[in-house]
Amino acid sequence: MSDYQKGIIITFFGVLFVTPDSLFVRLVSSDALTIAFWRSFAAGFLILVALITFTGFKNLKCLFLMGKLGWLYCFLIGSTSPAFVCAVENTSVANVVFIFAAMPIFAALFSYFMLGETIPARVKKTIVSVTLGLSLIAYGSTENETSNWIGDLFALYVCISYAAALTFIRKLKSISMLPAVPIAYLGSATILFFFTDPFAGFEVNADLYFVHGGFIAIGTCFLAIGPRYISSPEASLLILLETIFAPLLVWAILYEYPGIWSLLGGTIIVLTLLISNLYAFNKVKQARQKETS
Repeated sequence: MSDYQKGIIITFFGVLFVTPDSLFVRLVSSDALTIAFWRSFAAGFLILVALITFTGFKNLKCLFLMGKLGWLYCFLIGSTSPAFVCAVENTSVANVVFIFAAMPIFAALFSYFMLGETIPARVKKTIVSVTLGLSLIAYGSTENETSNWIGDLFALYVCISYAAALTFIRKLKSISMLPAVPIAYLGSATILFFFTDPFAGFEVNADLYFVHGGFIAIGTCFLAIGPRYISSPEASLLILLETIFAPLLVWAILYEYPGIWSLLGGTIIVLTLLISNLYAFNKVKQARQKETS
């Protein structure tokens, strides 16, 4: 199996494991902060155990090399766990994942301001279309019982935080930031511990807590490894599948209808990013063909 095939398969399975994330939040019968605690603790603990098992303690040295930017990365990743749960608890799953789909746009803006990279004309056009889609989703949140602007704001925070965190990884590309992920999650769980009672109703939800954490841990590791073997446009196309699968999964199991405005705005975002990424993918493919010819 070639590295390219390996990258496609690992990334695809990473998307599959991350897709039920919002469904698990819906299924657990507990308050948002307790769900966020167990989501962070279980995922962080399992990722840390996997890292130590397969690579030993040597990779943990990055924690002493990453500096202030690395710790800011930890804060952003850690804060997304409670923010994600609050987003799913307060608005429709479709709204959450459609807003997440706008992440490449915010990443491009952060890359412009932090790394000095130019924004191609293709991305500028994409930003305009995605902004229109987000506006329709925001409008729909005032018209639909399952959607709410508070949850939309939490989802937007997660989207922007992840985009900033991805930019920090690129700025710290000489350091492996994977060991920072369990530290971020466990740090988030430690803080959340003081604001909730994580053992209230634990027996009822224990299985879901750890299965949920397991899915997040596996999905996070796969998505950290797979995209290293394929181009960014190819990774973006695969990750975009979650935007389609997640609301369909919740719709099929919990009958959660996202509303016409959310579907319209989400369709604009997904189609815009699909066309943009396909264009970028073709450019990469043409470049490869020139190199081999």
